[in-house]
Amino acid sequence: MLQIENLTMVYPTGTVALKEVSFSVEPGEFLVVIGLSGSGKSTLLRCINRLIEPTAGRIVWNGKDITAADQSDLREIRREIGMIFQHFNLVKRSTVVTNVLSGRLGYTPPMWSLLNRWRKEDRKKALQVLERVGIPEKAKNRADSLSGGQQQRVGIARALMQDPKIILADEPVASLDPVLAHSILGALEKLNREDGITVICSLHYLDLVQRYATKVIGLRDGRVVFEGRSEDIQKISDERFKEIYGEEAVRMGNEGDLR
Repeated sequence: MLQIENLTMVYPTGTVALKEVSFSVEPGEFLVVIGLSGSGKSTLLRCINRLIEPTAGRIVWNGKDITAADQSDLREIRREIGMIFQHFNLVKRSTVVTNVLSGRLGYTPPMWSLLNRWRKEDRKKALQVLERVGIPEKAKNRADSLSGGQQQRVGIARALMQDPKIILADEPVASLDPVLAHSILGALEKLNREDGITVICSLHYLDLVQRYATKVIGLRDGRVVFEGRSEDIQKISDERFKEIYGEEAVRMGNEGDLR
């Protein structure tokens, strides 16, 4: 189980990105975090694996306090937490398989990775996960030769190399068209259902939320303003919708742009 307890994040500029955020995530859930740009979605996900150091509060993963972990313990914890980024975060000039192998950095001596030296079983595993995400034929291609959807599949494969128990997906389909968005989220859903991997994913579009989420957290100005199941989103009132997205978004939603 993942527990977020009174999480607060204030950037050095004084911007308050998260304000006493609290919620829990059960094993095997597909949690979607919704909210406007600037609501704190990305900050929240990056605090969970301490890519960003939170200002206050606790993050507890399976009994381990992530916020209190030293660098050695954090390395161990991060092995269980895969991360998928909106802009893929691939090494563009490297091959697909090299990018995927970087998912084993937490298990590999640092000097080996600098020399692009990997265990035989890791190379075999990299090909297997590329097969699983549907692009085994791209293994030797440069990452920057792939389409956006294919690059995001490389990102998923890289995360899978960690043997994660949880995957954090930060706006993973924001730069993709609707067909590719469903393809990527479908791949995450399959991992969630077949492997029992917990998924925490930030999204904008409510049709995708309703289709894939088992639980939903709504953020506005860094605070939790909504918590419910996917079916609750389908029945959400204009007042509750306004709490998350504001009055202007309610008008757009009534015209069919957001809902």
